[in-house]
Amino acid sequence: MRENTPPYWRQRTVTEAMRRAAATGPGRADPPLVAPPRRAPRPARHFTVHLGFAADGPEQARELAVAYAEALSLLRPELVLAATALSPADAWHRAERIFCDAVGPDGERCADVTGHPGFHHAPGPGGLGWGEGDG
Repeated sequence: MRENTPPYWRQRTVTEAMRRAAATGPGRADPPLVAPPRRAPRPARHFTVHLGFAADGPEQARELAVAYAEALSLLRPELVLAATALSPADAWHRAERIFCDAVGPDGERCADVTGHPGFHHAPGPGGLGWGEGDG
């Protein structure tokens, strides 16, 4: 505490100052009571959510993971499908990608599942297709 007065006295002083500022109107050149933050806000960071579910085997787990990821991306478009990975619940270090994520000629990324046959396809209806085709 900088001063020896009780805290309620400081609150009362601030309240009186706010009342005086409101009475004089916004035209006065008094300094604001609340200063702007001293630090710049942190940039947005990426986070990962781990969803646990039961499946009969790896193939069914992959199908469920694709369905969950696509459904969540419809609800929240800011989710990154390409970053979706699947791993056993007790071995996160064995995570494997679910979506292809190949880079196309215009910088788009393939939204099909990993190991898909045929062309790569950009996300969305009518998305750009590229690649070797049926090869």
